[in-house]
Amino acid sequence: MVNPGELDLLGRLALALAAGAVIGWNREAEGKAAGLRTYMLTTLGSAFFVLIPLQFEELDLNALSRTIQGVATGVGFLGAGEIVYQSREDSRSKPLVKGLTSAAAIWSAAALGVAAGCGLWQLCLLGTFLVWLILSLGKWAEHRIWR
Repeated sequence: MVNPGELDLLGRLALALAAGAVIGWNREAEGKAAGLRTYMLTTLGSAFFVLIPLQFEELDLNALSRTIQGVATGVGFLGAGEIVYQSREDSRSKPLVKGLTSAAAIWSAAALGVAAGCGLWQLCLLGTFLVWLILSLGKWAEHRIWR
């Protein structure tokens, strides 16, 4: 039988996966290079990283803080790779920077995974909705505002 502590861990990981799926599905539907699997792995990995220091007998907030900082920095490299990949893909005629939105979405997904891993489910749900809203309506709003 599953004890309450294990059930809590499963719930946190499931929430991280769900947040990644919502964002990844959106990016997949838009035909972006980073899609469903990338975002689910990003949120799940981020949740795992913060769950590790939370499992120790004595909670060390400094260790948790350093872990969160490490996740934010590490995922920044993943986002930078997305920008470089997409920018090089279209650099036939003039320098062109692409992938900034995907990089920001990957970084946001990591933050959602951290929130889920820390058990901040309300923050994770609200953040997931806001990221989805920006990705879903942002391009439409940009075209309406800047035309």
